[in-house]
Amino acid sequence: MTTDGVSAGGGGLKADLVSAIPGLRAFAVSLSGNSDRADDLVQETLVKAWVGMNSFTEGTNLTAWLFTILRNIYYSDYRKRRRETADPDGVIAGRMVTPAAQPGHMDFLDFRAALQKLPVDQREALILIGASGLSYDEAAAVCGCAPGTMKSRVNRARNRLAEILAPGETQGGNSDFGEAASSARAEAD
Repeated sequence: MTTDGVSAGGGGLKADLVSAIPGLRAFAVSLSGNSDRADDLVQETLVKAWVGMNSFTEGTNLTAWLFTILRNIYYSDYRKRRRETADPDGVIAGRMVTPAAQPGHMDFLDFRAALQKLPVDQREALILIGASGLSYDEAAAVCGCAPGTMKSRVNRARNRLAEILAPGETQGGNSDFGEAASSARAEAD
């Protein structure tokens, strides 16, 4: 049978596919300009044709169908490769470094430890206002206190957290750089 149609038997279809290979290869070489790339295109075309054989309409031109598949594969690859950048030496990839995630995780652990050092009422106020997004009035209603008390607790909690997390923090909880610690030491003198 010719490549203009598909024969009824599976062996005829296989023969039709095989007989179309030289034409497909010539077309692929003309598109890509590279015989190795052309062989890859033909192989991919035959695989896609075999998998999608149920979409082929019997009695139509098998060769034209195969050429269409090959052309579509080529242009899809071409569009994809157009967005890629050649980087044989790895220079571009070397500049695309992602910073390590460990410092962020360690900062979170430090914050969590500092949050645990706060008195319970301050910690609760800070979580309700800062993390949960409640208003001062809503948080005060949850805690059963006045909104002014809630504002005071949040302020003290923020200042204490800043003091604990300031650079140069010592074991005693005082910081060489923390503003609140400096003012507290000045008041003590």
